[in-house]
Amino acid sequence: MTEAFIVGAVRTPVGTKKGALAGVHPADMGAHVLKELLTRTGVDPTAVEDVVMGCVSQVGPQALDIARTAWLSAGLPETTPGVTVDRQCGSSQQALHFAAQGVMSGTQDIVVAGGVENMGMVPIGTNAKFALDAGVSLYGPEWERRYGTQEISQFRGAQLMCEKWGLSREELEKFALESHRRAAAALDDGRFDEQVAPLGGLERDEGVRPDTSLEAMAELAPLREGWDLTAAVASQVSVGAGALLIASERAVAEHGLTPLARVVQMAVVGDDPVYMLTAPIPATQVALRKAGMSIDDIDTFEVNEAFAPVPLAWARETGAELAKTNVNGGAIALGHPLGATGSILMTKLVYELHRSAGRYGMQAMCEGGGQANVTIVERV
Repeated sequence: MTEAFIVGAVRTPVGTKKGALAGVHPADMGAHVLKELLTRTGVDPTAVEDVVMGCVSQVGPQALDIARTAWLSAGLPETTPGVTVDRQCGSSQQALHFAAQGVMSGTQDIVVAGGVENMGMVPIGTNAKFALDAGVSLYGPEWERRYGTQEISQFRGAQLMCEKWGLSREELEKFALESHRRAAAALDDGRFDEQVAPLGGLERDEGVRPDTSLEAMAELAPLREGWDLTAAVASQVSVGAGALLIASERAVAEHGLTPLARVVQMAVVGDDPVYMLTAPIPATQVALRKAGMSIDDIDTFEVNEAFAPVPLAWARETGAELAKTNVNGGAIALGHPLGATGSILMTKLVYELHRSAGRYGMQAMCEGGGQANVTIVERV
């Protein structure tokens, strides 16, 4: 089996729901990172065999296979196909897995993996709204026979995690504050500058609040009476795109490419769909076991901060150090543009490994339906 290398990684700044990128068409946003990726790597676009992009709300301007639309919007060759993936929040991480698997299998040599989501233009849940408006169950009668008609939502799942792991509101808010503090420090230090392709006049991530405080968070009402969750400990509704170029050993040699990282191990695991957000825990264990590694072998982690309980419970169960997790802030501060987040986190992870001279990095993502992708990479 051949190796799969990440030879390029780029992302837009992450914008807020009503910010500088809210009016940018998703296809143009995807086109922007695709063009920048090829410019930075110097790869001939005709050598790209497929474009795999994540996108969750595939309706309206994000419909009709946006991977293909974005590629063509970039003015790139019509001969390269595209496919759009929906594994909920892990969509573009799954895109990376599909691209790497194509390369590792020997059937492809150069594949683009990425993701795009404009949650300002296409609100979360837009694709589910059609079923609700028609009075049709989202899950169907057989699913409801198995799990009942109880509320199934990421919000309830996060609250259930608080209760199961005994996570207090104070603990959640301290974690959220640290996310903003780390993100603000990273921005001030210019850590994201090299990885970001400015767009629409926006040069840096828009959602970070360096002046927030525990006192300000304490004033917020809970998302529901009696809950520990508030908006302060949840990921932000966001806009963004990211893209990665995945190449085989042969392509690296033939095209004179410089690898940034090697894909070491990939795992995708299912867990309880009612809790929904817990699957990064078993997925991490599966990925480490298959790689023959321990949690202590990993130098830095990117664990998506869908809600603060997710990385807190994950760290407690896996033994990972929070000091090595989301060292430049996470989605609570930087935002979570759903289908794009996987590619954005991997871009952050690869650049951080090079900045800190770490060897191994891990990315973990909770996903709707009680699923999770985990990817281990090695700096090259």
